[in-house]
Amino acid sequence: MPMIDRRQFVASCLTSVAVGAELQLRPYPDPRSHPSRDPRPWGIQLYTVRDLARADLAGTLDALATMGYSEVEFAGLYGHAAADVRGMLDRAGLAASAGHVAVEALADDRIAAIIADALALGHLYLVVPWIPASRRSVEGYAGIAETFNRAGRTLRAAGLTLGYHNHDFEFAAFDGTPGGRCGYDILLERTDPSLVAMELDLFWIRKGGRDAFQYLERHAGRFRLVHIKDMDAGGNMVDLGSGVMPWRELLDAAGVAGVTHWFAEHDEPSDPMAFARSAARYLQALA
Repeated sequence: MPMIDRRQFVASCLTSVAVGAELQLRPYPDPRSHPSRDPRPWGIQLYTVRDLARADLAGTLDALATMGYSEVEFAGLYGHAAADVRGMLDRAGLAASAGHVAVEALADDRIAAIIADALALGHLYLVVPWIPASRRSVEGYAGIAETFNRAGRTLRAAGLTLGYHNHDFEFAAFDGTPGGRCGYDILLERTDPSLVAMELDLFWIRKGGRDAFQYLERHAGRFRLVHIKDMDAGGNMVDLGSGVMPWRELLDAAGVAGVTHWFAEHDEPSDPMAFARSAARYLQALA
């Protein structure tokens, strides 16, 4: 999806979505203790099936569960109260470990509401998926990091953890040189690892010209969640398994680096349920 669409979508859900997290990040695991074919709790980001979820959230959740997904990630509650959504999740047998919320929702006068929703939903992570263009400078990213640390302390006191989901703009070098210092580097450097976790979108980091393997290795322990969406040779988003992304190697590297939550996603699938079904089959075949 175009990035401005996600920003507008998330901003419309400020008071209805929340997540939280594990109190402490796990240490970097020994690769020998993480066999590369361990089964993983595959999930899906509900933005993929947003129109269906808006029309029939309970039915959509039931359908995803029958495909083999064990958890979902929210990007809005589609007009439902958190307690009602929790009932739908329980009936479907799904967990909701994470959800997206706009950075503006971390303000002191709003954060209590998103914490309440997060606890009701059983979320582990509250994930911010967008930084306004006006704040994408060295000073702006440093200020965002301070906001994340402050909100992260509040969330930790409630038993939750703040996360951040990237697009491609965070990886643009400030001096324009390939591989130069970028906003994502500032966020990693300036946020407290015990307060702020990262959700690495594996499509967007590649789109931004960076190497996911290098970031996963260099910052092992910072990444707790990933978005799994595929790219073709021309840089376009395509159905999972039909692109050029080396998924087995990427997901193994993510697991070694500490990732525990795995969400398939497609921003604009031609047939959302067909994508969800084929993505589930593809991921299950990787286990």
